[in-house]
Amino acid sequence: MIKTILAAASGGGSDAANIAAALALARAFDAHLDVLHVRPDPAALAVAMTTDVGSAAPTTALLDQLERDGKAREAKARDSFTKLCPAGGDTEFHVEIGEEPQWVVRYGVTADLIFAPRGAGEAAASRATLEASLLETGRPLIIPPAAALPATFERIAIAWKATPPAARAVAAALPFLSRAREVAVLIVEEEAGQGEEAEPLVRNLARHGVSAKAQPLPAGKDGAAALLAAAGGNADLLVMGGYGHSRLREWVFGGVTQLVLADAPLAVLIAH
Repeated sequence: MIKTILAAASGGGSDAANIAAALALARAFDAHLDVLHVRPDPAALAVAMTTDVGSAAPTTALLDQLERDGKAREAKARDSFTKLCPAGGDTEFHVEIGEEPQWVVRYGVTADLIFAPRGAGEAAASRATLEASLLETGRPLIIPPAAALPATFERIAIAWKATPPAARAVAAALPFLSRAREVAVLIVEEEAGQGEEAEPLVRNLARHGVSAKAQPLPAGKDGAAALLAAAGGNADLLVMGGYGHSRLREWVFGGVTQLVLADAPLAVLIAH
């Protein structure tokens, strides 16, 4: 059951579209929407900037400029929220100061779903937040496509592998799966007979009232590409587990996860 959705607003140009998409999800499930804006600490940011270039201690002028920039981005994020979220609705705007990944994790652990756009503008910061959300909250993420998020997910593909992350992703996706018109369980056959591993999942989904069909895919040279090709042409949402091999906060996920997060043409629900 989805009753609380968390979405971050950076104060950038994509906020309006992201908040609108997250709000549509919240309304579809009669859920509460928390929109979080994290303003960088000017002192910490100034120290980092001057350390990187090897200059002297931050000046008062630099601190003042960073403070003004931070307030301006907060105002933009709040404005996007106010224009889209009516007063008295089940939505709330939060502002914290510090690093976005840490605050998203703090809020995210008590949410049912995290709306986590890929973020084309500030790729490094967005990716750090995305990684932290996936690895540290224990909650599922919805990552929207580059195009508009569909109003409903009528056709859903499950990237199935008999592992705990994939199982957690399917469990988290049940509210969406129960509303879908078509569900396909995709399994890349890396060895003979592996496609049969999808059948127990198909049977279990049937017990939840979800009619699904198994669809084995030949691995070929690039199983990840085959998976994306099959899902991207026939589904509105891809459900998958996130397989990580992260060391010291580096973004070094396995090949399938990394490719999907970078290039998926459809929305993705992912859990770790």
